[in-house]
Amino acid sequence: MKTTKILGLPLLIFIYMIISVPFQSCEPDDEDDECDTCNMVYKPNIYIYPNEQIDLSVKLNFPMGGQIVTSIPEYGTGWNVLVDTSGLINNTYSFLFYESTQPDVWQRKFGWIIPTDKLDLFFRQNMTDFGFNGKEIDDFIEYWIPRLNDYPLYSVYPQTKSIIDNVIQLDFSKQPENILRLFYVIKGQNQLQDKLTVPTIDSFKREGYFVTEWGVILK
Repeated sequence: MKTTKILGLPLLIFIYMIISVPFQSCEPDDEDDECDTCNMVYKPNIYIYPNEQIDLSVKLNFPMGGQIVTSIPEYGTGWNVLVDTSGLINNTYSFLFYESTQPDVWQRKFGWIIPTDKLDLFFRQNMTDFGFNGKEIDDFIEYWIPRLNDYPLYSVYPQTKSIIDNVIQLDFSKQPENILRLFYVIKGQNQLQDKLTVPTIDSFKREGYFVTEWGVILK
């Protein structure tokens, strides 16, 4: 009887390890379950600047899994919109808005650690350096700065287009000449802990028909 118990222990450990390993996906087990390996990508704003008024179809694809949680205007099976040269969409919206759940594959090696009272100045300068301007930056500051006040410090990890494209793909019926995509993973800290490598920022040309997009993942 003792031999049976000893032989069964490794098998039980092996089974436990198999069922307890987290899979890097973003699909719940069933419709009622929440995905425990996903992050919410909050408030990505997509600004579109064509060089002539266009009827445009815009679709989101999630190659690593994920789903849209909310959108304005309503996404449905894709946005079909009229965009003028000022960026105004359907004579109503300044940007396309959505939020979605995604697998946690975001980089946390490169970034900055910023005191809370310096966040406004930091994001204004940082977003300018990446290539955002005017209303795009003001929209970010107006929404996020009031919500980032629970910690004395925040780690800010930039996710650029090459990373985002692996998780959330933008498909346009008329492809822009230039696309700027930037998400920030933002994590509050009570004391200085992380040692981060400051990333290199590539310049973006706001030329021709171009699109810009920002979003946030809170940790």
